Amino acid sequence: MPKFMFHSRGACENRPEMSPEQMQEKMQSCMAWMQSGQEEGWLLDPGAPLNGGSAVVDSDMNVIDGPFAESKELVGGYTIVEAPDLAAACELAKKTIEMAGAAKIEVREIASGGMPE
Repeated sequence: MPKFMFHSRGACENRPEMSPEQMQEKMQSCMAWMQSGQEEGWLLDPGAPLNGGSAVVDSDMNVIDGPFAESKELVGGYTIVEAPDLAAACELAKKTIEMAGAAKIEVREIASGGMPE
């Protein structure tokens, strides 16, 4: 079955204000969502948020430090899922946005046969 990487994009500034109790409830919902995904077998790697620091290494072996101002929609984190096709992966991404509150999720299929499992 194909594997897909979710890139969570966008800043968190558009999130609604929440009380500590609401934040705790949201966190518990997210944890339950991830647990069910692992039990059902579609969530392969829940991923993690990414820190703001970055760098680019180009083909001339130059290292350019980031973060980069031209990146209007920074990748905030990643998740790896397994789904029958892109449409099914997008449905999982929709639910992930609902649960985790990401602004956008870019869904990319991971090429098969590239790395041994």
